[in-house]
Amino acid sequence: MEYIPNILFAIVLILGIGYFVKNVKKLSRNIKLGKYLDVSDNKPQRWKNMAYIALGQSKMVKRPIAGLLHIIVYVGFVIINIEVLEIIIDGLFGTHRIGLKVLPTSVYGFLIGSFEILAALVFVTVVVFWLRRNVIKLKRFLSAEMKGWPKNDGNFILYFEMVLMTLFLVMNATDTTFQSLDSGNVISQFISPLFSGLSEGTLHIIERAAWWLHIVGILVFLNYLYFSKHLHILLAFPNTYYGKLTPKGQFPNNPTVTKEVQLMMDPNADPFAAPAEDENAAEPEKFGASDVQDLSWLNLLNAYTCTECGRCTSECPANLTGKKLSPRKIMMDTRDRLEEVGKNIDANGGKFVDDGKQLLGDYITNEELWACTSCNACVEACPVSIDPLNIIMQMRQYLVMEQSAAPMELNNMMTNIENNGAPWPYNQMDRLKWKDE
Repeated sequence: MEYIPNILFAIVLILGIGYFVKNVKKLSRNIKLGKYLDVSDNKPQRWKNMAYIALGQSKMVKRPIAGLLHIIVYVGFVIINIEVLEIIIDGLFGTHRIGLKVLPTSVYGFLIGSFEILAALVFVTVVVFWLRRNVIKLKRFLSAEMKGWPKNDGNFILYFEMVLMTLFLVMNATDTTFQSLDSGNVISQFISPLFSGLSEGTLHIIERAAWWLHIVGILVFLNYLYFSKHLHILLAFPNTYYGKLTPKGQFPNNPTVTKEVQLMMDPNADPFAAPAEDENAAEPEKFGASDVQDLSWLNLLNAYTCTECGRCTSECPANLTGKKLSPRKIMMDTRDRLEEVGKNIDANGGKFVDDGKQLLGDYITNEELWACTSCNACVEACPVSIDPLNIIMQMRQYLVMEQSAAPMELNNMMTNIENNGAPWPYNQMDRLKWKDE
């Protein structure tokens, strides 16, 4: 009978980690639905970007208040969960605060005391975040795409963190052995009097209940990540590592189009000759992108990494002037469509069955795409190196080259360039007539 709690703990731990691994595999499968993209260049710079942006939170602090609050939650939540190692050992082997047996009391007290201070700071910070969302109601949290699940998801995460921090402090406050040490109970010593007058047996029950709820809550939160915007906790690191290194204004050229242009500009090329066959060159299935499978795996990683913070949309000049475009919605729509495709594959034995839907049209409209000024403000603002503009430009390319669905003004300009060698509707022979006016 004495081993039943240990067995139950092992079962809960295996189930929690097993379900997490299953979701990670599904996440990896979905990202790999995107097209291959080689981003193996300049590894030193990539490691540096990951260290500064993901680990160092360098872009978060560009908005000092939100940045500082986020750092407190980030550092606190990560460091506090170091204690999970002690909980796992205690749960599997039936020990109690194994740290006290392997570390000097002063060292153990310093660690737990640090955890308690961080837990209190995280709790206060999360309350401030909740107030910003639900009482102050910052404008970037009130956009149309932040209704329903996205709004609730943000609040659920805050509630999760409040509860986990509270359980940690209650667990310490009701542990009579720990409190008797008078070392490390920096915050819990002020909570402990709330339970005064209770019997030792009752305190033990409360402490055990808080202990179990804390570790189960962490496992539930771990598995909630896959369904939440909080997935960026894990994906911010690879996303910043693989982020764009070229200048933000530099757009990638389509190899097929580049080849045709080079051929046209070659003075030695025979314009009437049939193009040479290149066995290694594969003709693209389509120009640009109309669905998630047409995007690169990095675009799809970007979509899953999106924190829905809205910094991109709040900086977007098109959005600020009332246009329909929201870079945050572009990323959210891409992720939602990718999830839909993933569920389609799961439901059909590992194969995608055409559902008559696609990202372009069913999720993202032409109006949104053409509202973009390609200024890169959204890319610059993103705290985790997401590039919404790359997706927008690929979908624009599809509209222009596959559907000839560019706006009339743009079609006229391209026709003029083709016929007159300039964007204006004048014959090349008439170009200098303006000087006679």
